[in-house]
Amino acid sequence: MLKIEHNTLVYSGYGEYLMVEAYGANALRVCASKYRDFDYGYLETTLMAVPSVPATCHIDEAGNGEISVGELRATLSAAGKLTFYRGDKKLLEEFYRNKSVPNEHISSLHMKARDFSAVQNGAYSLSLRFESDRHEHLYGMGQYQQPDLDLKGCVLDLEQLNGQITVPFVLSSLGYGFLWNVPNVGTVTFGKNMTEWYFPLADHIDYLITSGDTPREIVTNMTELTGRVPVMPDEYLGLWQCKLRYSTQDEVVAIAEEYKKRNIPLDVLVIDYLHWPAFGDWCLDPACFPDPAEMNRRVEETGAKLMVSVWPAVEKKSKNYWPLIRGGYVTETERGLPIHTDFYNLAYVDMTNPDARDFVWRRIKEGYVAHGIKSFWLDCAEPEFRGYQQDNYRYADGLVSMVGNEYPRHYTKLFWDGLKKEGVDVPVNLVRSAWLGSQRYGALVWSGDVESTFAAFRNQIPAGIQMGLCGFAWWTTDTGGFANGDVDSPDFRELLVRWFQYSVFTPILRMHGDRRLDFSKPYFPPNELWSYGEEVYAILRKYLDLRLSLKPYIKELMKEASETGAPLIRAMFYEFPEDETCWGLEDQYMFGDRYLVAPVTELHATRRTLYLPRGKWRHVITGETFTGGCFITVDAPLDTLPVFEKM
Repeated sequence: MLKIEHNTLVYSGYGEYLMVEAYGANALRVCASKYRDFDYGYLETTLMAVPSVPATCHIDEAGNGEISVGELRATLSAAGKLTFYRGDKKLLEEFYRNKSVPNEHISSLHMKARDFSAVQNGAYSLSLRFESDRHEHLYGMGQYQQPDLDLKGCVLDLEQLNGQITVPFVLSSLGYGFLWNVPNVGTVTFGKNMTEWYFPLADHIDYLITSGDTPREIVTNMTELTGRVPVMPDEYLGLWQCKLRYSTQDEVVAIAEEYKKRNIPLDVLVIDYLHWPAFGDWCLDPACFPDPAEMNRRVEETGAKLMVSVWPAVEKKSKNYWPLIRGGYVTETERGLPIHTDFYNLAYVDMTNPDARDFVWRRIKEGYVAHGIKSFWLDCAEPEFRGYQQDNYRYADGLVSMVGNEYPRHYTKLFWDGLKKEGVDVPVNLVRSAWLGSQRYGALVWSGDVESTFAAFRNQIPAGIQMGLCGFAWWTTDTGGFANGDVDSPDFRELLVRWFQYSVFTPILRMHGDRRLDFSKPYFPPNELWSYGEEVYAILRKYLDLRLSLKPYIKELMKEASETGAPLIRAMFYEFPEDETCWGLEDQYMFGDRYLVAPVTELHATRRTLYLPRGKWRHVITGETFTGGCFITVDAPLDTLPVFEKM
C-alpha cells in the first residue's frame, strides 16, 4: 500500500514500513523498519537541521509513486522498489528479483532489496542491495589502510579500528552521493553484480541520496547535511612536534626552547600518553611534571602551544576507577569482567552516557585546563576493544554492534563543548577516529598507528583523499609512520624525508612516531627535525620553509572548507571531473585548486611518473614549466618533491 503523508511517500507491504522524504533542497531520505511507529528522532544528532523544502509527490493509477526535490527524484513501485534519478538520468536502482512483478527484473529468484531476517528480541540481520553499474567508480567511505582509491570491487568493514575510520558516505562517478545514517557494525560490498550493505544486527534502514553535476557539488550537498569543519585558527597551520614520548617537564621545556634557539617556528608541542600516574587519572604525574602551569607558560613563551594526550580508558589502580564503576559510566560487557583490552587491563568509559562525559570533563578541568592546557590529543577514540569483539559490549545508547560507530563523535563533542565553555573560540583536538558529524566539533583526525614503511606511506594518499570527500578537511598522519622506524637506518631516513615532503601539502604538518626498536629499555629516541643528521635536517628545513610560505594559501583553503565543505586534499577528479584520466589516478592529488602533488613512495626512487591535466604547470621546486594533458616523468632526487603549480 502506498500513500502520501505531509509531502512524504509512505509504503507498507510484506511486513515492512518505508518512507521517502525530502531532506533539505538537495537530498532524499529513506527510512524503513518492520515497525510502523519506529522512532528515527534519536539519529538526528548525525544530521544538520536543514531548511525544509516541500517535495512534489504523486501516485499513479497503478499504485506507483514518485517524489522529487530540485533535480533529484525517486520512483517507488507498487511492489516497493526504489529507483533514483537526476532529471531523466538513472543514478541508483534497488536490486529486486521477482518473476511475478511486471516491468521488473523477471527472475525465478525472490530477492528483496531490503531484507530483514529475524535474529532475536525484535532485532534483525539486514541486507540492503542495489544494482551495480560495471563502469561506475566509487569513492569515500572514510579511511582504510589500502592503496585503492576507487572502491569498486572492494569489501569494507563498517567499524572503527586503529587506522580505520568508517564514515559511510560514498561518491559515485554517475553523479550521486549515498550516505548511510545508522552506526551499526557491518560490511559493504561494492561488487560487480550488486552493491550490498549488510548488518548482522539492526532494526531499521536510514540513508540519504544527493546528486550534483560535479563531485564538488555533491560534497557541498553532503556536508550541508552532516556539517562542516570550523575555520582552523592560523596558529595551528605550521609545524607540530611530537614523539613517543616526552617523559618529564624538563624535557618538554628543553625541546620547545631548542626549537626557538634554532629559529624554527613551532606551533604545537605534544605530550603523548603515560604522562599520568594511572590510566583514568586524567592529570600529569607530579613526579615527572611537578609544575604543569609553569611548564605550559614556558612552552608558550617560545611561541608554541602545549597539547596533551587523553584516553577514554581507566585501569583499576586509578583514583577514578571505582567512582566510574559505581556510577555506571564504564562500557558494559555481555560476558565476563568489564575489561575491554589486555593493554594495561583497561576499561573504556561509555562516552554515549552524558553523565559519564560530565564526570570525565570535571577531571579534565582539574588535571589540565586549570593549568592552562586547552588542546587535547584524543587517542584510542574507537575505542580499541580486545579482538574487536563488538557483540560483547554495550553502551548506554545500545549494543555496540548496533551503535558502536558513533562513539568517537561523542568523545570529540565532549571536549568541544567543554573547551567552548572555557572560552576557547575554536577548539582543535587531535582524534584517532570519527563518525558522521565529528567534523563539526573540531576533530583533527589522524590516520592511526601506521607502520614506518613505504607501503604504509603509499596508503596515506588515498586515505587522505577519501576522508576529504567525506567532509573531513582536517586530517593528518604520523610523519615517518608510527611503528618500527629505525632512527639510524638510511632507508628510514629516506622514508622520513619523503613523508615530510608529503606532509607539507596536507592540512597539518606533524612529526610523530615511536622510534624504539628495543622495548625493554626505558628510552624513547628523539624525533625532532635535527635528529636524523645534517643532510636530512637541511631538507626538512627547506620544506618547512616552503610550508610556512604557504600559510596564507592554507588559511584560504581552511576558510573555503568551512564555508563549502571543500577538502584541502582533493582527488584529481574533484578539480578536473571532465578529464576521464583523473578518475583513475590514485597516487597523486591536488592540494586545494592550485597545487598538484605527486609524492615519491618507493625506496631509492629518483624519478616519478605523473599525470598533468590540460593547461600550463610550473614545477614548484625546479621552476620548469610543462604543458599538461599527458603523463610526464620528472627527476625526483631526495631533496625534490614533484609538486606543480597550476598557471
